Amino acid sequence: MKTKAAVMWKETGPFEISDLTVDPPGPEEVLVRFDYAGLCHTDEHMRNGDIGFNPPMVGGHEGSGVVEEVGPGVTHIQPGDHFVTSWMPYCGRCRFCLTGQTNLCDNGQYLMSGTMLDGTQRLHGRGQKLGSVDLLGTFSQRNVIPASCVVVIEKHVPLDTIAIAACGVPTGFGSAVTAADTRPGDITVVYGIGGIGINAVQGAAFAGAKLVIAVDPVEFKRTTALTLGATHAFASAEEAHEFVWSESRGVGADAAIITVGLVDKKVVSDAFSMIRKGGVVVVTAVANPELMIEIPSFELTLYQKRLIGSLFGSGNPHNDIRKIVDLYMRGKIKLDELITRRYPLEEVNQGYDDMLAGLNIRGLLEISH
Repeated sequence: MKTKAAVMWKETGPFEISDLTVDPPGPEEVLVRFDYAGLCHTDEHMRNGDIGFNPPMVGGHEGSGVVEEVGPGVTHIQPGDHFVTSWMPYCGRCRFCLTGQTNLCDNGQYLMSGTMLDGTQRLHGRGQKLGSVDLLGTFSQRNVIPASCVVVIEKHVPLDTIAIAACGVPTGFGSAVTAADTRPGDITVVYGIGGIGINAVQGAAFAGAKLVIAVDPVEFKRTTALTLGATHAFASAEEAHEFVWSESRGVGADAAIITVGLVDKKVVSDAFSMIRKGGVVVVTAVANPELMIEIPSFELTLYQKRLIGSLFGSGNPHNDIRKIVDLYMRGKIKLDELITRRYPLEEVNQGYDDMLAGLNIRGLLEISH
């Protein structure tokens, strides 16, 4: 089968729109048609070389569409099913799956490997075999993906909007609700208001935080945050710190969540100084692999502060995505408002350029249109 896809042929540089061939699905795999894909920052890190991977590779790990064919052994998914992707192909057998932490499944070792779970590949082009980001490659009109990456949704759910529920929404929402364990009356600070940060804002507000402070240098993003749950928004960490210290009478924030484009030492230091005794800093954003974080050990111990990482919302992605879909359909959280602009597949690089320029909360690729 033929498909058109956005491919990273080298370790850095722009995506190239390429014609590829897709093999049939193997055991425990499905052939899908991707209709929409979110422009998540992780794939931008590939363009810039912030994340290592094995090229060539089809980009995209946030998508929605329709199942077209199922491979041997797949019984819970049928052709014609509508779905949202979940980029962690959980095994259901490792320690982490068995303890309800499917976001940490040992199959994570395959995410940027360039192969399927059996070590082979399904995509071909230019005389080469290709991999897919997170075994998904949602920047392709059609692709073969693991059945464990498919979250079936009801057919009345809009496929375009719900595509962003595949990564950014549960990651941000879970960072506030699960990782930070936001409680009613808390003070929560979110650093970086992009596709993940805006959902950390929504999650904190949903969980009952009395103050939700958004920190971002881009005015458009601060304004958007104020319409989606933030009570206050500041351009700098220094302004936010002064406000929180005043409002909390010198106690500090209960949680600080880092969802910036790329983590650096300053944002971690700012967040750590923002939280109260016993408070928590949640680092959701990725950093350059060489970055070493420094925090004051005196405060870590004597103030009992915590610094934790959070992957995919720190929960059970399949269950969390279904909750997100249900909350959206019931009008409890907003998703349509997060999509700033839509792009055809051919404009994938423009979409990421716009994101870097601070023009988008979330861009959306229209793949099969």
